[in-house]
Amino acid sequence: MPQPTESTDPPVPASAAAPTAAPVVHIVGARPNFIKCAPVMRAMAAAGIPQRLVHTGQHYDVRMSDVFVRDLDLPQPDSSLGVGSGSHAGQTAALLTALEGALVSADPAARPALVMVYGDVNSTLAAALVCSKTGIPMAHVEAGLRSFDMTMPEEVNRRVTDILSDLLFVTSPEALDNLAREGVDLERCHFVGNPMIDTLLAHLARFDPDPMRERLGLAGPYAVATLHRPANVDTVQAAGRLVAALHELSARLPIVLPLHPRGRATLTAAGLLDVPELQVVEPLGYVEFLSLVRGSSVVVTDSGGIQEETTILGIPCLTLRPNTERPITISHGTNRLVEPDRLGAAVDAALRGELARPGDGPPLWDGRAGERIAALVADWLAARA
Repeated sequence: MPQPTESTDPPVPASAAAPTAAPVVHIVGARPNFIKCAPVMRAMAAAGIPQRLVHTGQHYDVRMSDVFVRDLDLPQPDSSLGVGSGSHAGQTAALLTALEGALVSADPAARPALVMVYGDVNSTLAAALVCSKTGIPMAHVEAGLRSFDMTMPEEVNRRVTDILSDLLFVTSPEALDNLAREGVDLERCHFVGNPMIDTLLAHLARFDPDPMRERLGLAGPYAVATLHRPANVDTVQAAGRLVAALHELSARLPIVLPLHPRGRATLTAAGLLDVPELQVVEPLGYVEFLSLVRGSSVVVTDSGGIQEETTILGIPCLTLRPNTERPITISHGTNRLVEPDRLGAAVDAALRGELARPGDGPPLWDGRAGERIAALVADWLAARA
C-alpha cells in the first residue's frame, strides 16, 4: 500500500503564483471550523492562492460564529447562507440546498478549483455531498479521526466525508491507520499536523486569565465546564447525570460553564441552575474562552477540540464520554475519559497532579500545519492545471 505524505517542514509550492483563476472555497459553519480554517487561509493567501470563504450559518449566534471572524483575523465571509438550527435531517437538507446554490454556477469556469471542509459538523457533511454530486474536488481537514461510535452524528459525518474526499489532511498518526482500514487510498492522505493548534500557538500571548478572573469574581482555583453532545444533553435523564456530576465537582471547586445553546433547556430542566458554586455564562469568544481555560485547575467537557487545546496548554481535561476520536490527547496529553458518576475521584486525581502531560507532545503539533496544507494544495492545483 502506498505511504502517505508526512513532512516536518512545509513543502515548497511549485510557484507562488496562483496556478488557476478558480478559487479555493472554504466552508465554515461552527466554532471549531473557524479555528481550523484561519491558519489555512492565512497560509494560502501567502502562497498566492485565490480564495473564498462561505459561512453556512449553522452557528448563527454572534457569540458562536461572528466573534471568531473578529478574534482570528479572518476575512469577512464572501457568502453567508443563514441556514440556522434545526433537526439533523432538516438542517442538513437546508445546507444541501444552500451550498449547491453557493458552489454550483451555470458557468463551469466559475466553479471552485477545490472546496475545503473542516472537522465533522453538518456543514462539512453537506458540502461533501454537494461536491460529490456535482463533481467539484474536495479536501477534508482533520480526516481519519474515529470514535467508532456510530450513534454519534459526528462519526457519521466524518466517515462519509472521508470517503468522498479527493485530498485528506490528517492531524495525528492513528488517523492514517483508520483510513487504511477503511480502504481509503493513502496517496490521497497527508499527515500535516493540527491547524487548531496553529491558531492556539499564534494567539498564546493573548490568553491572559486575569481579566476573566476579575470579570467573573474568581479569587482562587476554579474549573471550566462545557457540555453540548447530543448523547449528554438531548434527554433530561442524560442531562441529570451531568448535573449530578457537576454537583460533585462544585463541592471541590467553583465552576464556570459557558452554556452552548444546544441542551440549555434540558440541562436547566434537570436542575443545572440549582448546582452550588456554578456560574452559567453565555458562550465566549475564542480569546476569552481560552484565557479562562488557561487559568483553570481542571476542564470538564464533552467537546473534541477542547481535548486538543488543553493538551497543549497542559490543563487537566476530564472528558465526559465513553470514547474519543482524539486518543492522542490521552497518550500525549492531559485528557482522560470519565463516567459522570466517577467525576469526583477523577477531579481529585487531577488536582493531585496525576494527569501531567508526557514530555513529548503530539507529532507535528508545531504551529505549521496551515503552511503544510497550503503548500500541498498549491502543488495539487498546479498539477491539475
